Amino acid sequence: MDCPNMPLHINRRQMLLSAATAAGALALGPARDAFGQARVQITEGNVAPLPIAIPNFVAGTPSDNEVGGGVAQVITNNLKRSGLFAPIDQAAYVEKITNIDVPPQFKSWTSINAQALVTGRMTRQSDGRLKAEFRLWDVATGQQLAGQQYFTSPEYWRRIAHIISDQIYERLTGEKGYFDSRVVFIDESGPADRRVKRLALMDQDGANVRYLTRGSDLVLTPRFSPSTQEITYMEFGQGDPKVYLFNIETGQREIVGNFPGMSFAPRFSPDGQRIIMSLQQGGNSNLFVMDLRSKSTTRLTDTPAIDTSPSYSPDAARICFESDRGGKPQIYVMPASGGQAQRISFGDGSYSTPVWSPRGDYIAFTKQGGGQFAIGIMKPDGSGERILTSGFHNEGPTFAPNGRVLMFFRDPGGNAGPSLFTVDVSGRNELRVPTPGYASDPAWSPLLS
Repeated sequence: MDCPNMPLHINRRQMLLSAATAAGALALGPARDAFGQARVQITEGNVAPLPIAIPNFVAGTPSDNEVGGGVAQVITNNLKRSGLFAPIDQAAYVEKITNIDVPPQFKSWTSINAQALVTGRMTRQSDGRLKAEFRLWDVATGQQLAGQQYFTSPEYWRRIAHIISDQIYERLTGEKGYFDSRVVFIDESGPADRRVKRLALMDQDGANVRYLTRGSDLVLTPRFSPSTQEITYMEFGQGDPKVYLFNIETGQREIVGNFPGMSFAPRFSPDGQRIIMSLQQGGNSNLFVMDLRSKSTTRLTDTPAIDTSPSYSPDAARICFESDRGGKPQIYVMPASGGQAQRISFGDGSYSTPVWSPRGDYIAFTKQGGGQFAIGIMKPDGSGERILTSGFHNEGPTFAPNGRVLMFFRDPGGNAGPSLFTVDVSGRNELRVPTPGYASDPAWSPLLS
């Protein structure tokens, strides 16, 4: 059942009533690629996190102190959790930023080993909107690397902080950020034998949790559309499992169909126009694709095996999936239109829940063997297999929009319940994601902005 009076979730175009590069107001010079020390070099090995200073944003009016501190704290948390940045404790700051229109005293920031500096200002406008401004500085050269200003309703200040975090991340790493994104997951509560499961949505950092279903029916395996703020998920109520499409921005849902024998929700094609799924028929299951406009279904595999968990490549040319056609579950890749499938997993144990990275460079998987459940990645040809984390029960990897970070869930068993974690593709920086209760089956959204 849908939640009544569900708030509309406003998209970036509605939220940012005006966003402009701050020519004049921020005195943005042309961006050059000449950096001092302020550059994060991302390799597959160890990364030395970049020391960065993020003072509280200056209050444009006395009532803006709290939001100025809040924005700086969200940016600090985002960059720290990425593992690529080392925010410096504000207690160490020598200079107090009081006016962002005046260049900082760079020697004061060099003295505390800051390599990058973020300054900003939050100002309540006469029409009630909030104006957010920020600048990113290379401390060694005194060069301004980025600057932007935004206008929004005051309640969306966290979105602004995530968008600014993405700007900083991209300018200092050369890669897209992932902070202005959301995660849909299954919220779990109650004792293990009577667990209530609700569809829930949150910001990628665990804030702003919203419940999308009441928990009266069992919901499983939500998946985000790569092109829209739309979710597909399974619901077990009375009778056969049903697959729903849920539009986050309108709160509307529609039924895709009843699919007896389905055990995982479908995944979207990269353009969001099709969904691919596995349907069980007797003792085996095969892959099918459905056009969401015509509702026509095309069969892709026809084997006596169990083919399941399909996922599209970002260019929609291929799919990866799990199959036991070789005796135990392994990962296969085949053309998106069907045809010859190539096995790509050859390690010890069994492989399941493959998902293609948005960058196209990796396929993530769950690997089971020796009493352990591992989360790992491999290249689409099966080479370069890397285990990122291993434990009693890890499952359900999903990629951040930039393909640098994975989220998954870990269930310790017994009377406890599952929790969400993130880890980057090098296997570093494993962190728990805060949720109100137990949580499983995460799916990461595309960037909102």
